Amino acid sequence: MRFAAILLACSVFSAATFPAAAQDRVFVQIEAHPSLSEAESRARAYGAVVTNINGFALGGGWYGIALGPFDVDTARSVLRDLREDGLIPRDSYVTEGDTYRDRFWPVGAGATAGITAPDPVETQTLPATDSTQIAGVVVPDPVVIEPDETPREARASEALLSREEKMELQRALQWFGFYTAGIDGSFGAGTRNSMAAWQAASGIETSGVLTTRQRAQLMAEYAEAQAELGLEPLTVAKAGIALTAPLGLVTFDRIEAPFVHYLPKNDSGVRLSLISQPGDRTALAGLYEILQTLEIIPTEGDRSKSRDSFRITGVAPDRTTQVVAELADGHIIGYIMSWPEAQDALAARALPEMERTLASVGTPLAPDAGFQPSEQSFDMVSGLDVRKPLRSASGFFVDGAGTVVTASETVAACGRITLDRLHDATIAASQQGVAILRPVNRLAPVEVAAFAPSEGRLRSPVSVGGFPYGGVLGAATLSFGTLEDVRGLDGSPDVMRLSLPARDGDAGGPVLDGSGRVSGMLLPDASDPTRALPDDVTFAIKSTALQTILTSAGVQPVVSQSIAAIAPEDLTTRAVGMTVLVSCWE
Repeated sequence: MRFAAILLACSVFSAATFPAAAQDRVFVQIEAHPSLSEAESRARAYGAVVTNINGFALGGGWYGIALGPFDVDTARSVLRDLREDGLIPRDSYVTEGDTYRDRFWPVGAGATAGITAPDPVETQTLPATDSTQIAGVVVPDPVVIEPDETPREARASEALLSREEKMELQRALQWFGFYTAGIDGSFGAGTRNSMAAWQAASGIETSGVLTTRQRAQLMAEYAEAQAELGLEPLTVAKAGIALTAPLGLVTFDRIEAPFVHYLPKNDSGVRLSLISQPGDRTALAGLYEILQTLEIIPTEGDRSKSRDSFRITGVAPDRTTQVVAELADGHIIGYIMSWPEAQDALAARALPEMERTLASVGTPLAPDAGFQPSEQSFDMVSGLDVRKPLRSASGFFVDGAGTVVTASETVAACGRITLDRLHDATIAASQQGVAILRPVNRLAPVEVAAFAPSEGRLRSPVSVGGFPYGGVLGAATLSFGTLEDVRGLDGSPDVMRLSLPARDGDAGGPVLDGSGRVSGMLLPDASDPTRALPDDVTFAIKSTALQTILTSAGVQPVVSQSIAAIAPEDLTTRAVGMTVLVSCWE
């Protein structure tokens, strides 16, 4: 008979209380599940036993099953009786339903009309036993929440969670800064400590074990915080890429392969570019090198690269950029996110979610997607500015470890020096207008200079390897001329004069004789403003002087006695192989 009475109470209040005022409507929440299909299945099962079953989204991917709505007294009575009959879990409780969102059960019911803002307190007229009179206004007593699970019951309910559900709890704890270890679904000491810390911060008695109710609360708070950041699933079908992205901070701009560009939204200062291109490990390694030339990626910060992925963190005083890319079955996917210092906290929350959800979901972005011939520029890579050095000129390799000789003027007062824009170098020595550079990491040059033991004959042909346009052409080029004098205009014995058209970017390049030996290094233009010289007059420091400078710096130069002329194509190959672009950065 009591069971029948319970069913009758559920049925009566189902019809009578939905239109009632909010203070008269409470629910008995009996279960919560992280899967909609599982929640629907459980709601269907309960519907075979009791009436008035409702299902609501709780946020964070969780779904609650509840009985009601009831007035407070009826809810308590239904909760007590159903518990005693063993029809609902012992951790079921009375709730006002303020965390309930869209209604998913009964199927087709849509959003419930029962979850509305309460009427003003003055209009409520609860029985005297459930209210307090204050200055003539009826103020309802707070709803008494039933006791939560015991630690043993909490562990039992926790044991029913899947590994993915446990990982989601760890991610939620990580989001709020309570958990810093790996997301593995294993509840060890680190996870228990983070749970206790969350409980303490939430004003809950600390046990290190979350009850069903506390897990639902944590996941609801997690979903709400993500919503505030604008983290939403994003799929770009045209690029075959998907991830969870901070769409509250950025807005779509354009596609320009291999990037999908997003600009800052509402002055957030955050920029995002998704990466999508076909390729293999070689293409991935090439992308790693190219991206580090971009202005948006500061030079300071950590870099790491494996065979199938890489990560770049560029740190500047006012901006940070993170790049993540990976190879997935012939599809290179990733993202570049850059943000100002003011957005550090939001970025710290968004980035783990972005990396965790990054996935290939289709065909890579076509290489010509978004291509605009009229908007091409050497100073840009697919719409992103290439970082520009203060100046660039030439140098050449003088040993197998990658030591380089260049003009001192090129590398004076540089914050950073690079070889071919990729390899950092430092100044090992500098004298007589000559600088000796050593790469930070050992290099393996294609060609190494072989020095001539002396200068050649007057009027003999010479050539200079260099980057006349500061690297715009990509590879070194050769300029041709003749040896005009074995002394400088001031009679200097260490300098020779050439008749050869050269540009500023050629300075520091090797001067080669007809046999491919280095007979000198081209010096920067040092024209006297009071004296005009012909355009083809250039000067170089002699091979013998270079050898002395190198030896004093601990570098043993290679000297060749061969005087046999080599074919022009072999001369070009040798010059291009040993000549390197030297760049000076702030």
